Amino acid sequence: MPIATPEVYAEMLDRAKANEFAYPAINVTSSETLNAALRGFAEAESDGIVQVSTGGAEFLSGTKVKDMVTGASALAEYAHVVAAKYPVNIALHTDHCPKDKLDGFVRPLLAISQERVARGENPLFQSHMWDGSAVPLDENLKIAAELLDQAAKANIILEVEIGVVGGEEDGVANEINDKLYTTNEDFLKTLDALGAGEKGRYLLAATFGNVHGVYKPGNVKLRPEVLKAGQDVVADKLGKAGSKPFDLVFHGGSGSLPEEIQEAVSYGVVKMNIDTDTQYAFTRPIVDHFFKNYDGLLKIDGEVGNKKVYDPRSYLKAAEVGMAARIAQAAEHLKSSGRMIAG
Repeated sequence: MPIATPEVYAEMLDRAKANEFAYPAINVTSSETLNAALRGFAEAESDGIVQVSTGGAEFLSGTKVKDMVTGASALAEYAHVVAAKYPVNIALHTDHCPKDKLDGFVRPLLAISQERVARGENPLFQSHMWDGSAVPLDENLKIAAELLDQAAKANIILEVEIGVVGGEEDGVANEINDKLYTTNEDFLKTLDALGAGEKGRYLLAATFGNVHGVYKPGNVKLRPEVLKAGQDVVADKLGKAGSKPFDLVFHGGSGSLPEEIQEAVSYGVVKMNIDTDTQYAFTRPIVDHFFKNYDGLLKIDGEVGNKKVYDPRSYLKAAEVGMAARIAQAAEHLKSSGRMIAG
């Protein structure tokens, strides 16, 4: 199937919300990791989300070029071609973008999609994330409102973050403290600033102890009940008690316990970011290949080595399979009362 249209993406999110499951959102940094993500979703018979961060986009442009828009655009164009060969719907998303990178990443990508839509085409990406967690909430939401307006004009869904995700990703590090928990007041301010969909659809990354990376048990305390409290206070204000007004995002999903994931999903999480786990799943087969074929990979003592084992295809194929298997497993785990059926 081709990359999801705005209508298909909206339907995907609606289906997840109604049936209480979430889509894995897999960070990719190369054509090979993209292929692994597509394969994993196909093997799980699940639609899914593929995303690229600012650092991933810069890397995708080449270490000499280091241009985020070039890398993200190239990845998206490639994905539009290869994803059409798979029997699942894939949405393209850009991950965390802080304030100092908006002008070099999200805003230019929005402009590209606006130009595409004006020509009668679909946007290049289906959603973009604005990460305003490092600025005061009022400023965060003011910028979010401006970006939401621009995104809506391009038929794109905006993701915003209120609260702070701990740990480190792409060089941005946050401490593990009380700021990891979004408050009810934060939820209400978000509603006031961005509305309940009438100004444009958005995803909300509210924090409930989320931390990037994988930590040993006991080091991170997830409190999914924070999400329920936020949904409830906003639903009451809207006069829709018992509903779940926000489409929520679970950041820092690697290493979370199944029961924590299921509880979060039951409160309206429709997208769960997974990066560290899949990085390991991709790397592990490569390490295995290098250790087992050490003498063939190096031209030791004047020997010629073994071209078959230092051909990159010999180990990247195994890496693709390993990462795909982990993604398929994640998709299975994120199935709750509903079924993540492709199409």
